[in-house]
Amino acid sequence: MDALLYVVRTGCQWRNLPECFPKWQSVYWYFSRWKKQNIFAEINCLLNRVDRKRENKNENPSSFCIDSQSVKLSPMIFENRGTDANKKVNGRKRQLLVDTGGRIWFAHVHAGNDHDGPAALYLSADILCQNQRLQKIYGDQAYNGVFARKMKEFGIEFEKASRPESTRGFVPVAKRWVVEGTIAWTNFFRRIVKEYEYTVSSSVAWILLANIQLMLQRIKPLLQT
Repeated sequence: MDALLYVVRTGCQWRNLPECFPKWQSVYWYFSRWKKQNIFAEINCLLNRVDRKRENKNENPSSFCIDSQSVKLSPMIFENRGTDANKKVNGRKRQLLVDTGGRIWFAHVHAGNDHDGPAALYLSADILCQNQRLQKIYGDQAYNGVFARKMKEFGIEFEKASRPESTRGFVPVAKRWVVEGTIAWTNFFRRIVKEYEYTVSSSVAWILLANIQLMLQRIKPLLQT
């Protein structure tokens, strides 16, 4: 696990792991196994709950914020590739679902030319199975269609949080801005600052590992006591 957290932070290649870690083949074997067993997702949700309790909050959030991030895909990789015409990015999109504290709970990666709303439906199972306290999800206009209707079927309200139509330029919107901040700090993890993975499942795993590292840093004083 220490080796995986080192990779997600520094972005080094598998074969360039320092000698203080096990052989890269062993580290990759565990990464592949834990990814398939959904271990990273379980650890991520557990640490999110611990961090929320540390802040005297209910361990399960009552509201989520959702947004997508378009990132370039490494050359010579054609799986799940597409061009986001709006942002002029040839690569993939990441759908991130965060709470009001910016913690990533769930993620979905897909081709950049897929629309945000329909693509976010892949997160429906995670949203419904993992959190029975959820009441509202904030997002922009892109999710105010099939995604909003799907959430309404399960009694979850979708609130479109966007700037007033009469304003121009950048306007930070309460709660909606939280997920933008989360997208910003992903730039501090070199493994996910760009899409290097052949499979989208590996992409999701690295995103969760980045959040896991942040949660461990937050709750470190608690663990030491």
